[in-house]
Formats: sequence, C-alpha cells, structure tokens
Amino acid sequence: MNHDPSDPNSTARPLDEKLSIWEQLKEAIKGTESDYTKIDLKKAIFLLAIPMILELVMESTFAVVDIYFVGKLGPSAVATVGLTETYLFLLYSLAMGLATAVTAIIARRIGEKKMGDAGVSAVQAIFLGLIASVPFAIAGIFFSKELLALMGADQWVIDEGYKYTQWMLGGNAVIILLFVINAIYRGAGDAAIAMRVLWIANGINIILDPILIFGWGFIPAIGIEGAAIATTIGRGVGVLIQLWLLFKGGKHIQVFMSQVYWDAKVMIKILKTSLGGIGQMLIGMTSWIFIIRILADLGSEAVAGSTIALRIMMFTLMPAWGFSNAAATLVGQNLGAGDPKRAESAVWKIGGYNMIFLIAVSIVYFFWNVQLMEIFTDDPKVIEIGAYWIEILSYSYFVYGWWMVSSQAFNGAGDTKTPTYINFVFFWLIQIPLCYYLAIQMGYEHAGVFWAVFISETSVGLFTLWLFTRGSWKKMVV
Repeated sequence: MNHDPSDPNSTARPLDEKLSIWEQLKEAIKGTESDYTKIDLKKAIFLLAIPMILELVMESTFAVVDIYFVGKLGPSAVATVGLTETYLFLLYSLAMGLATAVTAIIARRIGEKKMGDAGVSAVQAIFLGLIASVPFAIAGIFFSKELLALMGADQWVIDEGYKYTQWMLGGNAVIILLFVINAIYRGAGDAAIAMRVLWIANGINIILDPILIFGWGFIPAIGIEGAAIATTIGRGVGVLIQLWLLFKGGKHIQVFMSQVYWDAKVMIKILKTSLGGIGQMLIGMTSWIFIIRILADLGSEAVAGSTIALRIMMFTLMPAWGFSNAAATLVGQNLGAGDPKRAESAVWKIGGYNMIFLIAVSIVYFFWNVQLMEIFTDDPKVIEIGAYWIEILSYSYFVYGWWMVSSQAFNGAGDTKTPTYINFVFFWLIQIPLCYYLAIQMGYEHAGVFWAVFISETSVGLFTLWLFTRGSWKKMVV
C-alpha cells in the first residue's frame, strides 16, 4: 500500500481548499489519500461521489449499449435478455447484499484505523462470493431452457436464447466478484480504483458486443449468445485487474498473501451482516421477477418494452446510486471514527443533491419518453409500452433520491435488517398483489403494473426517509 492514512507522519497532500473545481475533479478521478472522517464534508462527498458516479455511469452505459445491439435482433431477443435478468436479479441480490455488508465492515475498520483487519475481511468476502456463485453456475449450465420456460418464454427464446442464459448464469462468478471487490474498494475509500476497473471491464464489453453479435471479418456472427460472451470476457478481465490491484495496494487498503486464509469468525460476521443486505435485495429483485412474469403473460412486446425502459431507468439512476454509495462509505467511516453527527450531516447533504439531480431527469422523462425508446427499437408497440412506463417514472423520481440515500445510510451503518423489513412489506405485501390486481383482475394490463410500481415505490421511499430521521442506525455495532 502506498500510504497509511492513519500515520501522522504521512506525506499525503490534503485536498487544498483553493484548488479549482477541475483540479478537484482530477483529484477525485486519480484517487486521494485524504481521511474522509476529517476533511471538509462537502469535499469528502465530492471525492467519493465523483468516481462512484462515473463507475456506475459506465456500468449503465454498457447495459444500454448491450440492449441497443440486442434490440436489432428483434423483440424475442430483447425478451431473452429480460427473462434471463429475472434470474440475474436473484444473483444481483446476493452479490449486492454481500457487497453492502462488505462496504459497511471495511468502512468501519478503516474508520477505526484497523487496516490489517480490513485486509482480512476483504479476503473472507471474496471466499464468500466464490461459494455463492456455484449454485447459479450449475443451474445456468444444465437447466437454462427449463428456467426460461418457467418464466413463460416463447419458443424462439427457448430454442435460441438459452445459450445467452447459459453463459450469463454459468459464468456468474465474475459478476459476483466484480460487485464484492469493488465494494471493498468503496468501503476503504478507494472509489477511484473501482471506477477504473469498471471502465476497463465495460469498455471491453462494448467493443466486443457488436463484433460477436453481428460478426466482423473472420469472426462469425454468434447472435444473442455473443452478447453474453462479451459480457463474461469483459467482467472476467475486470476481476483479474481488481485482484492484482488489491494485492499491489491502493490508497487506503492492501491485502497481503499472509492474510489469504480461511477465518471462520470474520466470515460469519460478514455473513450475518450480509443476510439483511441479501434479504432486502432478494425481496426487491424477486418482486421484479413476479412483475416480469405478469408482463410475460401479456406478450413479448410488454416484456421488451419494460426491459428497455428498465435499462434507461437504470442508466439515469446510476449517478444517484453513486451519491448513495458515497453516503454508505461516509456513514460507515464516520461511525467508526465515533462521529455520528457528521455521518448524519453527510446523508442530508447527499439526499439534497440526489433530489435535485433526479428532478432534472424527471423533466427529460416527461417530455422525451418516446424519443428515448426510439433509440433502442422501431417496434411501435414496444415503444408505446416503454414510453408509458418512463412517463410514470417521471412522477416519482424526486422521492427516489431520498429513498436511495436513506437506505444506503442504514446499510453503511451496518443496519441491513431495517431496509429488509421495509422491502418485505412494500414489495411483497403491497407491490406484487397490487400489480396482479390492476394488470390481470382489473384488466389494465401493463399500465396496471406500472401504476402499482409507482404507488408502492413512492410509499416505500417516504417511509424509509421518515425512519431514518429516528436515528436508530447510529447505535449499530459491526
């Protein structure tokens, strides 16, 4: 590691108050050794949020580019991606839940200046990620057709699209490790490293996507399977870079070979903390599985329109998630440093920034929803369905800003159970039944699904923010 931030004799240059915005931007992208528990809070938010935003923008850029190329193959190809993602949502819930716990624990250890413990925790998190990937790999390699049929896929998806599912689930270890190791970097405050890794991984994805899907020179056209191969290669390269940098040492964390061993005590602590994170993600993601299943009964156009709209939504939410991830790191590190007041102040500041950004996005959604859909497809029905969902989203985005930040504040504190209970009530007990009732029983079809999502997710956002104000998260011990 280049520098121990706890060393009082450190030669690290603090962020100069007089630096221009462009110089500060370069500092954020390059990475800094600043102590986020001591420097000016606005600057701490800036240094953490900028690389996190750029990291997630690149991730969502790939998702949009991927669906753009797949969209050229027709609605059934897009539906293949959408149906496969219902299972990937389960995987993401596991990876993101584990990553949530890892960020909280690493941030707390860094805040406490226990650098060695942070390295050991990082190794155990990687072991857990590898173990979690095994069942998904087996299911994807051997049962991809059955999984697609279970979700109501049409015959083309089952006969041709199964290879996409096979690759995505069979090679899922690279997805989980990409999440987990970047969570290690974020928790430590090395957000710039996480950003650069995703730039490289998704840059490779974007280059390989059209080549493998449509063919180029001596490389044959593989079709939708090519999209999955490109993703697996890109993320695999990203994981190799992550591991190399983790052992080489970042600005705030380094793992040594002497720390590569099985530590049951640390692993159990990570696992216990991650259960709440996994639970909240699993509940949220599985609610989407039910939603996609309802839409599948309405036809491939409904699934395709919703899939494209979801990709657009995720693209525009990435900067907001970048801010929210910065909140998790600042809450964890400042609680570790014994300063809950500073941790709370960070959340309120970031929540305000998030709301302003998402109101701007809402304006674009309201006036240009059709044009956004037309970028990805020329199917009139798919455009109509997706544009309607985007319009509905524009009514609720200002609430999303506060919801995302307050949820991440709980997670950054290590209180992963509270968001789990909230998600259970609002997603399983309210959203799923309401979607079915409005879409099927009342006959509103896809419009019923979209309005049910609007009602449930606006409600959960307001409730989560109210619960945050009660302050129980400040007492968490991890």
